[in-house]
Amino acid sequence: MGRIVATFATTDEAGVSNPLPGLPLIETPLLLAMADELGLSEEDRRVARDLYEQGYAVFDFPDQQLDERIERIKARLAPHYGIDFADPEADKTCGERRIQDAWQTDPDVRAIAANEAVTALLGKLYGRQAFPFQTLNFPVGTQQDAHSDMVHFSSLPEKFMCGVWLAMEDIHPDAGPLFYYPGSHRWPVMSNALIGRRGYETQLASAQDPYGEAWRALCAAQGAQPQTFLARKGQALIWCANLLHGGSAQNDPRLTRWSQVTHYYFEDCIYYTPAFSDEALGKLQMRRISSIADGRLRPNLYQGQPAEEALKSASHDPAGSAGKPSGFGSKARRALRRTLGR
Repeated sequence: MGRIVATFATTDEAGVSNPLPGLPLIETPLLLAMADELGLSEEDRRVARDLYEQGYAVFDFPDQQLDERIERIKARLAPHYGIDFADPEADKTCGERRIQDAWQTDPDVRAIAANEAVTALLGKLYGRQAFPFQTLNFPVGTQQDAHSDMVHFSSLPEKFMCGVWLAMEDIHPDAGPLFYYPGSHRWPVMSNALIGRRGYETQLASAQDPYGEAWRALCAAQGAQPQTFLARKGQALIWCANLLHGGSAQNDPRLTRWSQVTHYYFEDCIYYTPAFSDEALGKLQMRRISSIADGRLRPNLYQGQPAEEALKSASHDPAGSAGKPSGFGSKARRALRRTLGR
């Protein structure tokens, strides 16, 4: 039987009028109201609704060559994990759990990350052009505590980031499946200011370690229960930037859980790592980000201008000139000047 895949419309989102361009469309009620203008198919609308309401959406990955790509990826990456995949009784959790940015050497990892139908859909749902910037390839589950990606990858404006997790085999309940907390994308965005610490120029074994207690407290206060994703091969899950998710305990160490995660940013943003930033002081650990799709650097931008140029032009605009706001407030100017060392 041939693979059944979702097909996404490709209408250019740039021509659609959006009164709230500083917030992803899927984070507002506007998206479904603009569905016709955006040219969303019924499948697109279903994905949009799930993202808005639950913070995640499941779909069939749109690649007719996916099965072949998966087998080639497994064959090429397997020797790098230090795991005896040939022995069905071997402990699969004793080696390396992930390979970051395999797209740099593996064309199939890159093809999955740069899938045009997926990036086009994300562009429409977020209101800005999407681009992939990082891949993670796993042979087993992560067994990772619940966390939000926003402490690792964030943007200004915020929430213009998402992840897409792809199952590269049918996932067994004892293989440490992905879990998530539906609706947690609407919880407070975790930051150093929120938990009372400073992060700029600090060092951590894991960027998410300082926030675990706060996430657990939120889960307890909400009475939230995680849901697991027992995916079949070829299913994918999009998660919003602030969705709390992780990896379940692996009950059977003999099992594999092959998967690929691709992280996406969106154009015209400042990209930074909140765990090592103090936003209120203008101290941001900004990132140098390149798109996997074309290899080109995506500069840190503010409303279409490189951050340094935006700061320079704002600094030369007389305060209150003609009674008109500059579009780049004095606090933002000071913060960005400190970040850029000026």
